[in-house]
Amino acid sequence: MRNILIIGIGSGNPEHLTLEAIAALNRADVLFIPDKGTEKAALRHLREEICARFIRLRSYRSVPVPIPARAPASEDYRGVIDGWHARIAGSYRALFEAELAEGQTGALLVWGDPALYDSTLRIMERVAATGLPLDWQVYPGISSVQVLAARHRIALNTIGGPILITTGRRLAAGFPADQDSVVAMLDGEQAFARLDPEGLDIWWGAYLGTADELLIAGPLAEVSQEIVAERAAARERHGWIMDTYLLRRRA
Repeated sequence: MRNILIIGIGSGNPEHLTLEAIAALNRADVLFIPDKGTEKAALRHLREEICARFIRLRSYRSVPVPIPARAPASEDYRGVIDGWHARIAGSYRALFEAELAEGQTGALLVWGDPALYDSTLRIMERVAATGLPLDWQVYPGISSVQVLAARHRIALNTIGGPILITTGRRLAAGFPADQDSVVAMLDGEQAFARLDPEGLDIWWGAYLGTADELLIAGPLAEVSQEIVAERAAARERHGWIMDTYLLRRRA
């Protein structure tokens, strides 16, 4: 039986790793490091920095995992994602079988928390469904949503109120009428800039937990275009961007 540790490593600051996550890292014989090409090399380097800092024994091996590019979004969004996940699962299966001996432990380092808008757990279920004898454990991490709230020194919810965590794709349909506080993730199209800004405030953050961290907050009507411009400039500088934000209906 091969064993896989799925470890949440936070949103970029090595100081955010939990003690449990560090202990799990030190149990791994093989670290599987996703490789998304030169454009996102900084993300790979951050994972490598975390390993160098926290793993006490140097007997582990690091194995790159090429991540196939996702097809462009279409009307069949779920179909596109399903096909992409199937290709990643095939890559994982082949690497687990080739690089991990029976009885050994591998580790996957997941940004933020593995349970929040990340597909690693679904992909692991696909790998197990192929018949490869496999077990896995999950170690939670600090999410970008938590860091966003901490950096802006705000609570995510109003008193007694709920929080909706959703995607930019869904938010593009409009700010939900039955919600006061909405956190948007995976918003590559900046849906906030197309909303009616009346009565909405925004707290935005990018590269949270890293030296490149960016923060902007204020009434949406006043800061929306500033965020759009800052985001575009940052993406141009770094070749990639990870950002999230909280929108709240003003009382």
